Amino acid sequence: MKKTLIIALLAASPALLAASGATTVTGDYVEARTAEVFAGGCIQGSEGEGAGREAILAWRVGRGQVNGVTLDGLSVVAVVAGDVNLSTHEIGGAKPQKIRTAIRVDERATAAQRDALVTMAKSLSPVVRDIVDVKAVPITFTRDAAGLAVTAGEASLEVATRMDHSANCGAMQWYDPLAKTTQSAMGHTKSEAWSGSSLGTQWSMGDKRASFYGAFELK
Repeated sequence: MKKTLIIALLAASPALLAASGATTVTGDYVEARTAEVFAGGCIQGSEGEGAGREAILAWRVGRGQVNGVTLDGLSVVAVVAGDVNLSTHEIGGAKPQKIRTAIRVDERATAAQRDALVTMAKSLSPVVRDIVDVKAVPITFTRDAAGLAVTAGEASLEVATRMDHSANCGAMQWYDPLAKTTQSAMGHTKSEAWSGSSLGTQWSMGDKRASFYGAFELK
């Protein structure tokens, strides 16, 4: 009898979580910025607060739910643009006062899932703030041993997992990821682009040590 009860409770647990509005979700994460995260002091100093105001952040849910809404296999992308470098406050610089965000949610998501994806992005990253634009678009998010690639409407990025960590010219890691991660590593941005109009700026660049990738969890 006791064994039967335990089996029944385990089988019912997903439904119980959903009914309770619980949040527990895990998946893959990648970001690409417009400033180096690993560089020598001369490069970092030349970029300063004027560079690195923009970034593309992308999440792909492996499994889980937010506020009881199941998000398995869905993706969300946040494109952000601040008034100063998004991270120089970590090393004593000015902190952004204004950050505008454009969100691209997976077109396969229902209305409830789209809301949950936006909630997840805001909960995982403090730079996802003033949301000025939300659209549902086809999103592709691929990951293998060599790298990660994301396309979402006007936003795209390609990041190689292999990055030159040479300490020439005093190169070092200056910043941490822009979102909460359970594990992360620096990547080499092969390409990054945003062609949308809602943020008041557009960019297209590549060949920079300006990205992070890894995994995330939200509870």
